[in-house]
Amino acid sequence: MAGQPSGARKYVAKQRDELPPKNLTLNRQAAHYYHLLEKFEAGIELTGTEVKSIRDGNANLKDGYAAVKDGQAWLVNCHIGAYHAGSYLNHDALRDRRLLLHRREIDKLAGRTQEKGVTLIPLRLYVKNNLIKCEIALAKGKTLWDQRETIRRRTVDREAQQDIREHRRKQ
Repeated sequence: MAGQPSGARKYVAKQRDELPPKNLTLNRQAAHYYHLLEKFEAGIELTGTEVKSIRDGNANLKDGYAAVKDGQAWLVNCHIGAYHAGSYLNHDALRDRRLLLHRREIDKLAGRTQEKGVTLIPLRLYVKNNLIKCEIALAKGKTLWDQRETIRRRTVDREAQQDIREHRRKQ
């Protein structure tokens, strides 16, 4: 009997369970002020103190946007606070940061942002495989009427869900 002795077990490498990415920062107002057309995942070129500061939760995407300049995508006006344990080597809080995307994605974004009213906004920063990623979206600004309609629709849906829950409890 060649091969394995009787009773020997085959050990198979366990596949790592895919955990959902951990959100570090969210742009909560993005969905309120914009219609989100298409989402993209981009890496970010960061310094060491920026990475540590983001992991500490010192990032704000609220006023930020992305732009395509000279064939490269940039994250502009996103505030990443100074790292508390950083020295004179700390980073500038509002510097432009390069987004890492494939060439065809950059070309697509450059073409779409030329359309009237379409812009690129950051939605969230998250960790994926120990790398910090940025989710950006092509977006079109909502009018005041659209914003009110979204709130109205959300309220109606919430009330319907509450009615369903109450009806189930009574049964």
